[in-house]
Amino acid sequence: MIKYTTQFLAKLEDLVAESDYTLRYEKGNFKSGYCVLKDQKIIIVNKFYPTEGKINAMLDILKNVVLDMSRFTEKNVKFYSELFQQSAAA
Repeated sequence: MIKYTTQFLAKLEDLVAESDYTLRYEKGNFKSGYCVLKDQKIIIVNKFYPTEGKINAMLDILKNVVLDMSRFTEKNVKFYSELFQQSAAA
């Protein structure tokens, strides 16, 4: 279940931190609210977005990039799997 809280956002940030991508919050005029530099493995999210916007941007990003799950802790493997089983069922 997606909860629009800072704790849920922290879990998503933790997923990215354990992957080979770098997450940054910066200002910018991204039409989608975020930018992914796949060659450099950098994810940039608009820092002025409210928590709900940041979570939605992170979910969009995580659906479209391939993360190296071998680097994830067991807890994050479970969270990642549950997150995308739920979104596939929706």
